[in-house]
Amino acid sequence: MTSPIRGLYAITDSALQPPERLVDAVAAAVRGGARVVQYRDKSADHARRRKEAAALAALCRQAGACFIVNDDIEFAAAVGADGVHVGRDDAELAAARARLGGEAIIGVSCYDDLERARRLAAAGADYLAFGSVFPSATKPDAVRAPLGLFREARAFTQLPLVAIGGIDAGNIAEVARAGADAAAVIRAVFGADDVEAAARRLAASFELRV
Repeated sequence: MTSPIRGLYAITDSALQPPERLVDAVAAAVRGGARVVQYRDKSADHARRRKEAAALAALCRQAGACFIVNDDIEFAAAVGADGVHVGRDDAELAAARARLGGEAIIGVSCYDDLERARRLAAAGADYLAFGSVFPSATKPDAVRAPLGLFREARAFTQLPLVAIGGIDAGNIAEVARAGADAAAVIRAVFGADDVEAAARRLAASFELRV
């Protein structure tokens, strides 16, 4: 079965798309070619977050896109997400699998750490994310992950490999050539004046691999 984790992976940012525009912006990104949407919102407004995430889960389901929630396992279960993306604590992978079940898509951040990637692949992760592959305005202090990591990771796993950090229309093809299966993008999608056009350009550049 082909993994849904491929191509343009759009991550929301409440600083770029306020609540009144978020659902429309995500719909535009999906129309433009985003195959995966991750809902990322660290605010304490649980009621708003739940309403937004439930709407996005329904939107993605209808459009055939994969809907992932950032970090919060219980929240992912509550809104009917396809899965969750977890970070530095290895225990989160086991907890997510136990809570969400075998069909859930569980992605893990591997930063620049191939041994962590190897360990989490063996532990049952569904995809491995490396980054920041370029300087990132969203996380300026993030560790840098050279693109060569994708070739090295492919030597021990066939799981989808996701690149994140500073990816835009000018470098996304480079990410594809390095061997990433998906490119996670925040600002270059949701910071654009025309979200759909930006997503279409990014998705096309990634798929061309030129």
